[in-house]
Amino acid sequence: MKNIQKEDIQILSRHSNLSEKEIDALLKNNIYSSQKAWQKFLKLFLISLGIGFTVSGIIFFFAYNWAELPKFAKIGLTEALIIVTTGLALFPKINANIRNIILTGAAALVGVLFAVFGQVYQTGADAYDFFLAWTIFITLWVIISDFAPLWLLYVVLINTTLILYSEQVAKDWNESIIILLLFVLNAAILIGSILLSHYKKLSIPNWFTNILSLAVVSISTFGLCLDFVDSHKTLLSFLIPLSIITYALGIWYGFKTKNSFYFAIIPLSLVIIICSLLFRIGDDKDILNEGTFLLVFVFVIASITLIIKNLMNLQKKWKNEK
Repeated sequence: MKNIQKEDIQILSRHSNLSEKEIDALLKNNIYSSQKAWQKFLKLFLISLGIGFTVSGIIFFFAYNWAELPKFAKIGLTEALIIVTTGLALFPKINANIRNIILTGAAALVGVLFAVFGQVYQTGADAYDFFLAWTIFITLWVIISDFAPLWLLYVVLINTTLILYSEQVAKDWNESIIILLLFVLNAAILIGSILLSHYKKLSIPNWFTNILSLAVVSISTFGLCLDFVDSHKTLLSFLIPLSIITYALGIWYGFKTKNSFYFAIIPLSLVIIICSLLFRIGDDKDILNEGTFLLVFVFVIASITLIIKNLMNLQKKWKNEK
């Protein structure tokens, strides 16, 4: 029963002769967090916090003492720190989670090294080159570690690289193209993560997919609202069907996994989009006045109330099924 899930216990409770005490024991042993699990979480959290503060301290050290440090010290200290942290991650006796946390700190230091190198030698490279190099040079660590926080850093770097590339190199790209690319990129990463978790049985935490889902919904919401305000026809023709498909898949996945997160962010996105559409209609017909604002206000209050009510009903229904 090493890989038993809550859904498996729910099925057992409905279709077996296990007693309530036995079901409760299964939940405590396999689902609920014990004191030992909380101690492990606090240990990893404090280690992560310590490494994060250490990296921040290194960055502020260079920023404060920049003028006094010679070139060799600036680059040499950063390289030494990367070598030390990477070397620590190679020790076989270190716990796998601690090793991955150390490797995440080393990945952050790679960015510090490129920043120091660019400042020392004044390479004149665009910010896009900096983030692209940072992304490329930690790719192997990201793949090997298979650590969700490091993957999150990697996704942030990819998005940042794409945005800066569009601003500094592909200057002929308009906002529609950038938003579409960001939407497709993050949606592909999200769907890929869910498929890998389901078919390859990889342990991808819910918080990781939730953050990706929030990013996809936020990009879609911003893009559609921008389109309704500024009439970007390219964005309107491509983002609407893509958003409809993605939102439908999100609702389906939310029902399948009994995850209320999707039933909160997707309806909220729709409310924001409809409000933008109402303002656009009012502006086109020259009736954007107090009445329009009152209509939007009433719509927001009613829709948010309905969303909360449906969320409560869903949670109550799933709780009764358990």
